[in-house]
Order: sequence, then C-alpha cells, then structure tokens
Amino acid sequence: MVQTVNLKKAYGSRVLFQEINLKLDTGKRYGLIGANGAGKSTFLKILSGHEDATEGEVQVQNGKKVGTLSQNQFAYEEHTIFDTVLLGNKRLYDAIKEKEELYLSPEFTDEVNNRLGELEIICCEEDPTYEYDVKITKILEDLGFPSSSHTELMSSFTGGDKFKVLLAQVLYPKPDVLFLDEPTNNLDIETIGWLENQLQHHDGTMVVISHDRHFLNAVCTHILDVDYKKIREFTGNYDDWYIASTVLAKQAQTDMSKKLKEKDELEKFIARFSANASKAKQATSRQKQLDKLDVGSIELSSRRDPSIIFRQKRELGKELLSLKNIVKAYDGQTVINDVSFTIEKGDKVALIGPNGIGKTTLCEIMVENVKADSGDVHWGATVQNSYFPQNATDMINGDTTLYDWLRNFDKDADIGEIRNCLGRMLFNGQEQEKKVDACSGGEKHRMMLSKIMLEQPNFMVLDEPTNHLDLEAIIALGEGLLDYDGSCICVSHDRELLDAFANRIMEVQEDGTIIDFRGSYEEYLEQKVAQ
Repeated sequence: MVQTVNLKKAYGSRVLFQEINLKLDTGKRYGLIGANGAGKSTFLKILSGHEDATEGEVQVQNGKKVGTLSQNQFAYEEHTIFDTVLLGNKRLYDAIKEKEELYLSPEFTDEVNNRLGELEIICCEEDPTYEYDVKITKILEDLGFPSSSHTELMSSFTGGDKFKVLLAQVLYPKPDVLFLDEPTNNLDIETIGWLENQLQHHDGTMVVISHDRHFLNAVCTHILDVDYKKIREFTGNYDDWYIASTVLAKQAQTDMSKKLKEKDELEKFIARFSANASKAKQATSRQKQLDKLDVGSIELSSRRDPSIIFRQKRELGKELLSLKNIVKAYDGQTVINDVSFTIEKGDKVALIGPNGIGKTTLCEIMVENVKADSGDVHWGATVQNSYFPQNATDMINGDTTLYDWLRNFDKDADIGEIRNCLGRMLFNGQEQEKKVDACSGGEKHRMMLSKIMLEQPNFMVLDEPTNHLDLEAIIALGEGLLDYDGSCICVSHDRELLDAFANRIMEVQEDGTIIDFRGSYEEYLEQKVAQ
C-alpha cells in the first residue's frame, strides 16, 4: 500500500537515514522506534508528504486515503470541536457547509437545486449511511466530551483536550493509511486503552511513533527500527523486537571479535616471517588473506542508555509523610476532597487518575508549593525530599551552562559528582557546556533527573517525569525507581513504568477522594475487574 524507494534524508553532511526500501502492507501496524534525534518524526513526515526526502520517493497506492495526526493544536481555534472532527473528511465537510448555506438562500433557483443535487451526491459518496453526526458524537463522547460541549469552540479547551479532538479528527474517517506521531501524549491511562482498542481494529496500513512500551506491545504487528542510518523491519511487537535486536547485536559483536582476532594473528605472522626466505611464500599467502579480510567498521548505534541511580544521603526514620483531611477547591469546584493517608518506609506509590482530576494539585500540596484550604501536611524530621514538577520544562531556563545550572543546587558538591550526574543522563564532555535555553524538552527532563540524582534525597515526588523521554530513558527510570532505597510518589500514565516500581497505587476519583491500594498496578487492575 505504501512503498519507499531508495529514500535518503540528510541535513548537510549529517545523514539521518539512506537507501531505505520498504514495503508497508495492508493489515500491518508498524511501530516506528529509535533514539530521540534518530529521524523517526522526519521519516513519518516524508511518508505523509509533509516533508521532502533528500533522495528517493514514497509511493502510495492509487485511491487510498491517508490520515495524519495533526500536531498543530491551534489550527482550528474558530471551529467547534464537532466541526474540527468533521474536517477529517474535508470533502464531506465542505459539501455539508455549502448545503447549509444554500438552504438559507432566499430563492431556490434551478442553479441552486442543481448544485444541491451535486452536493448530495458528494455526501452520499463520503457518508453512504448518513451517520457522520452519530459517529462523530460517539467518538467525542468516548474521549470524554459530553454532547453538550460539541458546539463549543476549540479555543475554549485546554491543550490536552485539543489534542484529543485532533485524534478524533484523524480516526473518524477511517483512512486506509494512518500516520500517528506520539498519539498517546497528553492521554490518561483510560483513554490510551480506548485508543489501543480503536487501532487494533484498523484494517489498513498504520505507522505509529510512541514512547509507551505497553501501547506498542498492544497495537503493533511489526516494528520499524531507525538506527545505524537504516530502517530495519522486524515482525512482532516491541518486546519481540527487543529480543531479536539483542540477538543480532550479540551476533554482530561476536563476528567482529572473530575478524579482529584473525586480523591480529595474520598481521603478527606477516611481521614475524616476511623477511624469512623459507616462510616468504606463507607470509605472502597470509597477506592475501589479510587483504581479503573485510573487518569493516563497528557501526555506532544512535541509541544511548542513560544510567539513573537514585541514592540517599540520609536513612529515613519512622515518620515520612502524612496528609490529614486535605481539601482544595478552585472556583467553587472541589478538586481534593478530605484526603488522608500516611506514607510508610518502603512505599513506592503510583498516583494515577484521568487528566485534570487533581493529581498535580495533590503533589503541589504535598511539597507545600500550594496551600490546602483545610487539613494538614506533615513531613518527618529525617525526610529530605526532591520534587520533579510537571512543568519542569518551563522551570529550566536561562543562558547558564548545564554544568553551572546543576552546580547552583549544591555549591559544595564535588565537581566530579556533578559531571557524573550529567553524564549518567547522557550529557557528556562538551555537551555539559551547552546553554540551558538551547535544550529540548527531553533534555530538560533529563536535566531535572540529574538534579535529583545530585541531591540524593530519601523521598521523591515525581509528577509526569516520563514526558519527553525516549524508551531507553523510561526503562532506565523504572529500573532506578525499583532499586531506590528511599520512598517515592510518582504520577505517570506509562503502564510499563508503573509495573516496574510501584508497590502501592493511589487513584484520584472524580469526587476528589482517593482509592488507596497496597499492591502492584497489575494487581490493582485485577481487583477492579473483579469488583
């Protein structure tokens, strides 16, 4: 259905990928993975026709409709959310709007009637069952928009809700070819589950970029791996790719080791016997073997695995954190309603719930950045906490270098430890002298994790730390939290991360109360299903 022919993309001398010849078939759902900066989004833009390749071409089968998830949340500010979704089929949208205008005409001339007939044919072609309004209403309601809100303008919604509407826009027409770049961004766990179900029933061709391993495992039938300036196809989901790629990497390393050993032995023999007349013939033979030996070069992967190690300067005592009868309201709307709990030593809490439910508010109250309307927050005397705020990218700014930014948080810290904390998050050598303002969202999140590692707290409150991080960093974060000797509370929609570390689940409810469950996230889900 979609084919690439000798595709290459380069920016000056920097080659992202080259000689890409892929055939993307109907009925297959491809997960596009790779390190940040490897070229995933660029490749998807080339496939969808939104960016030109340096060389080669993309061929889409004639007559096939292509749907691309829009990344511009402000493109439809003056449209209602219903019309924004309908614009996913612009031909139908234009026909419906023109029909509405013509029906308001003061006179129904023959010309008007003829045009209405033409528009009716278009509507029938694009919507044979005449159910576009029912379908759009259902998809919006499934995404959490009640029917009463469908006539409201996009400009009145938050960024997260706008993104949901754009998701509905690309899914509603059921295109033959679907290109999705980070569709799980800004979605809560429940909505991600709904999206997985929708995509599992997509009959055409799909290519999706995501840093959510659980999502990739649930949705994908194939993986496209962007690395080594190539794009390799693997059959199976993310876990299948991980196993296969690990085997291939070990085989490549073994082959390289054998070749290097053979090369070393041949060179030693030639150096030792080339001047010996009785061995000259053998030395010449070895030289020919050496000339034919193709050692090649060791290809460098664009993937780099961070090392996230959380240490604590001080051992925790018995008292950690307790909240008692916390209440918080905004504009008369209660967000946190009489919440009480105590965190005990060894607790690693996953704080979950739909977007906008009050998780961040609760975190801000815990770390005492926001004052509750009533109730008490008490921290134990031995606790040294660190906070990863949801708006970390906005907080990290200025024209200082990464090294100096981190050093400001502990002037007495050992210089080597500061550089080690940056190095563990892949800021090596000259990169540590980079200006903070020049950092991407993902780099700023890695900077915040470097800060927390330097502080060595015994209690952490982390609000959406996985935003902007690639798969390798998210995996490293899960391992770091699992191995951490202190206690933590972490807000996240990444289910693999929650499975990796959490031994206690707190879910914020719509009425502002919480469900407090001791056990893993998987056990919590099993309990909910059983109820």
